[in-house]
Amino acid sequence: MVSIKDIAKKAGVSISTVSYALNGSSKVTKETSERIHLIAKELNYIPSAAARSLKKRETKIIGIYLTDYSGAFYGQLLQGMMETLSRNGYELIVCSGKESHRFLPERMIDGAIILDATFETKELLSHAERGHKLVVMDRRMDHPNISQVLLDNKAGATLAIDYLAEMGHKKIYAVKGPDISFDAQQRLKAVQKAVQRYSHIQYTEIDGDFNRSSGEAAAKRISEDFSEPAGVFCLNDEMAIGMYDYFSRTPLRIGEDIHIIGFDNIEVSQYIQPRLATINYSKQKWGALASELLLNLINTEEREHERINVSLIEGASVKNLSLN
Repeated sequence: MVSIKDIAKKAGVSISTVSYALNGSSKVTKETSERIHLIAKELNYIPSAAARSLKKRETKIIGIYLTDYSGAFYGQLLQGMMETLSRNGYELIVCSGKESHRFLPERMIDGAIILDATFETKELLSHAERGHKLVVMDRRMDHPNISQVLLDNKAGATLAIDYLAEMGHKKIYAVKGPDISFDAQQRLKAVQKAVQRYSHIQYTEIDGDFNRSSGEAAAKRISEDFSEPAGVFCLNDEMAIGMYDYFSRTPLRIGEDIHIIGFDNIEVSQYIQPRLATINYSKQKWGALASELLLNLINTEEREHERINVSLIEGASVKNLSLN
């Protein structure tokens, strides 16, 4: 690989002169600078990003940490991040797993957005104490170098239960998410509180893991217990899609026997039949706002916390039992 030492040797100048020229310094005459740039081009010189970032103490790269890459959830979220960062001269890299955690202390990235339940809060606080800038999307944290932008999970889960109750459902299942997920736990707490307002409702919780297979497993249990029309709140759409897959192989019909509402309004929810009722929010806005907050921290602007609002999208997967 060609280095600035090779350029200096061919140009007959010092290494520092080459460095000044390649970085646009006024310490080098125009003629010398042009000659050095020409030689660098001839030698196919590629600057070292690591060396440059070490000198400037910035990489213009932001990391987004995800628990995993599975499911249809992340596309719009990442698009919102990428567009916002790109407008501001930054690149985005997607990270997952313990090895990528070293990107922060080694300053391979200028800051991080966290949507990774396996990234321990204690470790994040340790990074923040060292001056690293972070935005969390999956937990509450209080530190001058950390901002948070969270979904209004409480409002979304309450909307879902109220919707099923208003549609006349007296038997309601909630299919839970993974225990390590902040969003899953917040939604479940809101569900438990909401059902207490309806003394006539028979309420049952079923384990889930935010994936299709756990949705299918929950559907199997509901099918085995079936005695009357039941409402089901899946704490994310992926599990709801799994339920569709399972019930398509049984005599039970969604929107007639089993009434399902999900959470996230992933793209496929718009196309399955009957249309899935779900809790909606802008994933693109969520990603864009997380990026904006992180750039504010990096630029030492005022720290803010934000919340993403949600709304209910009605669908034929939930019908009014009183009209039957």
